[in-house]
Amino acid sequence: MSAGTFLTADGCRLAFEDVGSGLPVLWQHGLGADRDQPAEVFPALDGVRRITLECRGHGRSELGDEHRLSIAQFTADAMALLDQLGIERAIVGGISLGAAIALRIAALHAPRVLGLILARPAWVDEQGPEHLRIYRDVAELLATHGPQAGKARFETLPRLAEVEAVSPDNAASLRWFFARPNPRSTVALLSRIPAEGPGIPRDQLRTLAVPTLVIGNDQDYVHTLATAHALAALIPGAIACEITSKTLDRARYVSEFRDALGCFLAAQAGLR
Repeated sequence: MSAGTFLTADGCRLAFEDVGSGLPVLWQHGLGADRDQPAEVFPALDGVRRITLECRGHGRSELGDEHRLSIAQFTADAMALLDQLGIERAIVGGISLGAAIALRIAALHAPRVLGLILARPAWVDEQGPEHLRIYRDVAELLATHGPQAGKARFETLPRLAEVEAVSPDNAASLRWFFARPNPRSTVALLSRIPAEGPGIPRDQLRTLAVPTLVIGNDQDYVHTLATAHALAALIPGAIACEITSKTLDRARYVSEFRDALGCFLAAQAGLR
């Protein structure tokens, strides 16, 4: 295992993790998370190399210019990392935000993509979907009232009650943002990224010609199973896999996630 940093063209220092050797897999985290989130569900496979970039404002990476925070910028940074590591082609994938980054890479940099993994996607092609509005609620309350008072006001929101009814796990993650280190970074990320989308129209999704795995779960307010099914239906030949949600059983979620990734990656690496 190795960890390192590199400097982007605009002077932002970003951190990454590079684990294993063999088939390279760019495997990205969700909004507000760090390298540990995607690592938890990644299978231990000989002949597979996991590379995770911690996006701007995440983990050990610098925030940089807040106005540059976007899915498009995160995508450009991920491609810069692959260039830095001398990786010409890779499987690309990720969880939630990471799935949006991977989708954008597959659409805009097709010759460099060997496979695509969209895990618990939060977007299809829409900008600022309503089910992500609650992240912006967190940003507004955190910016206006600070962590403690902001969280107290957050608990009174009807939208939080809607989330809690569908997915207590989502609700717990949202509450965690009020305790996340560096509130400035959290406000910058949550006020910008959920208002965006991958920026790839559906007609372009229908032209993707790469082995694709889409992983979804039910009882998830933010990452609806309908979103996963919609992407799987749009991308030719995509494999759809439904796993247990964390709301029901976290251990089964992790185990089934690893199994789904393991089968797909083993097939692409010729290990089975």
